[in-house]
Amino acid sequence: MFFDAMPEAPADPILGLTGAYKADPRTPKANLGVGVFMDESGRTPVLACVKEAEARLAAAETTKTYAPIAGVEGFGEAARALALGEGWGAGRGLETVQTPGGTGALRLGGELLKRFRGGGRVWLPKPTWGNHAAIFRALGLEVREYPYYSAETRGVDAEAMVAALDAVEAGDTVLLHACCHNPTGADPDAAAWARVAECAERRGWLPFFDFAYQGFGDGVEEDRAGMLAVLGRVEEALVATSFSKNMGLYGERVGALTLVAGTARAAAAALSQAKRIVRVLHSNACIHGASIAREILRDAELRASWRAELDAMRGRIAGNRKALAEGLAARCPGVDFGFLAKQKGMFSYTGLTDAQVEWLRNERAVYMVKGGRVNVAGLLPATFEYACDAMAEAIRRGG
Repeated sequence: MFFDAMPEAPADPILGLTGAYKADPRTPKANLGVGVFMDESGRTPVLACVKEAEARLAAAETTKTYAPIAGVEGFGEAARALALGEGWGAGRGLETVQTPGGTGALRLGGELLKRFRGGGRVWLPKPTWGNHAAIFRALGLEVREYPYYSAETRGVDAEAMVAALDAVEAGDTVLLHACCHNPTGADPDAAAWARVAECAERRGWLPFFDFAYQGFGDGVEEDRAGMLAVLGRVEEALVATSFSKNMGLYGERVGALTLVAGTARAAAAALSQAKRIVRVLHSNACIHGASIAREILRDAELRASWRAELDAMRGRIAGNRKALAEGLAARCPGVDFGFLAKQKGMFSYTGLTDAQVEWLRNERAVYMVKGGRVNVAGLLPATFEYACDAMAEAIRRGG
């Protein structure tokens, strides 16, 4: 029998955590695991600009026919301009393909690597988002790691990172988080990015940027600065982007893969191959979510509304970081938690051990991912003090 012979797969370590949290009858409790933005009431809201864009689209829509294979008309150009900046790369070859979320962009990029960069390895930062290795390994690609995070400084180990990248061979691919590193929240500074850029140019490896959190770090323009430092010194690169976080379009699965080439001819050839792959994977792009994003980015009024809402989300996250750092410092005298306020984006490495994470879940109904990663946006006013007390207790217990 086909299905009877299949063993049951383990639950996803992050999404499965949410199911366990919801089934937990205890109160109070806190979900600091799943990677979605939450407002102060614990909801993941639909942005006002998204509702307005949907209303306009509904009023004007006359068909549900297929979108082109590469995506909704105009979406690629708008997504690329947001990621790279209006007018960036004039004279170079740039093409963008719509994908099912940022995950789909990573998978499409991986398919291109498999078919046209045979034998090359994919280097991932240690640690990284748990799905990165699974995506590339599912394609049969060899995955290696380069050092990234220092548990001692609670920041980027720039010396170790650059030394490792300086040994990566031409023909290999290096995945880089453009900003708001998941899971640590620690990003390279400008000097470190400059060294990475020099290394990429000299060694000849291919940069592959995962740019899932644009606008959640320091701002829309600021968050692309490190990536542009690298792109300015290399001829080719891949850039995976997502509108899940910064527009709250999680379930709409809106993403894009931008192909950065040295010439328009090379980019057009790469686009033709990407379209062939898309045709096999999911045939055509989905129209609804991409149309929303395009409408927001093209319309001055909607874009201004979106920027204001994005600023508010980023402000809430930064406020939570500061409050958590201060709250834990007050409860654990002599321990420096300043790194929590310095990190960027939704996620933070707290320094909690797996044993402490398990204790928090079992004894205090505070849920977080192994490794001590927390979603800072999951800290809610109603349960903040409780969660802070529980985390501090776990830290004092040790283990």
